[in-house]
Amino acid sequence: MSLDFSKPLFVLAPLAGFTDLPLRSVVKKFGADLTVSEMISSNALVYKNAKTMKMVEKSPLETPYSVQISGSKPDIIREAIEVLNERDGIDIIDLNCGCPVPKVVNNLSGSSLLNDLPKMAKAIETIKKYSNKEYTSVKIRLGFEEKNHIEIAKLVEDCGADFIAVHGRTRSGKFKAPVDYQAIKEIKEALSIPVIANGDIDTPAKSKWVLDYTGADGIMVGRGAIGKPWIFAQMKSGDDRPSSKLIQSVIIEHYDQMINFYGEYGAILFRKHLHTYSKGGYDGASKFRNDINRIVNPQDMRAVIEEFFAQEVIIYE
Repeated sequence: MSLDFSKPLFVLAPLAGFTDLPLRSVVKKFGADLTVSEMISSNALVYKNAKTMKMVEKSPLETPYSVQISGSKPDIIREAIEVLNERDGIDIIDLNCGCPVPKVVNNLSGSSLLNDLPKMAKAIETIKKYSNKEYTSVKIRLGFEEKNHIEIAKLVEDCGADFIAVHGRTRSGKFKAPVDYQAIKEIKEALSIPVIANGDIDTPAKSKWVLDYTGADGIMVGRGAIGKPWIFAQMKSGDDRPSSKLIQSVIIEHYDQMINFYGEYGAILFRKHLHTYSKGGYDGASKFRNDINRIVNPQDMRAVIEEFFAQEVIIYE
């Protein structure tokens, strides 16, 4: 399996609590070129607990498939890699050096590595040395408090990463600060490995602009794909909005995949997706959201979803 960077790569970003196997299998049908697991702690992988091993599972559609890990201790990372080495169907191991969430940072993982570049280098080198997968990649932010994006990106390249994904904010910028696409462009110009741009890419027009402006080799979409898994097809073709019929069929398929993967509890887990899917011009949307918050029976939930999304609707951006 080789990644083809000769044309822009459209990637689903890892998003805790959202980009599980059911969602990833749906976006693959709409042309996402690469999917990434939710971020998985190296510690949890070493213990092989059931929940963690389920998070690593992939859909048959997911080729290529990347597993994203977090961690900073070389011995733990090595053990985690050895667990992943035993599993077929993983093409890429990605190191998270961008997650800004305090509990991850306080655990010396995620974006805390941006504060300790020797430790970050050791983590990347450990993956590169022990992984039997074809690719090693790294996801970064532009710095911790201040930007030192070129220094970070060069280090990633020097440690042997095959490509890099760049979220255009510092750790202190969390998810709210404006995305610095100029900094992503500067990274692209400074490196010889492929660069994937990430951050607030949520429409076909924005994806085209980011690719043109930064010169990046691909884009990574996270929150922009929640409630709009068809966005990848739109970005690739510049298409208009999907039909109401298509939306209904996608939502039902996503729901069925959730039940398939999680059992009956999948109905409750799917509520957060329905809250997003129901935005944008649907009659009775707030009543629908209230109703589904009380439904626990999977058959009842499916019937309510079918009926609600059967209506013709204008989807607003």
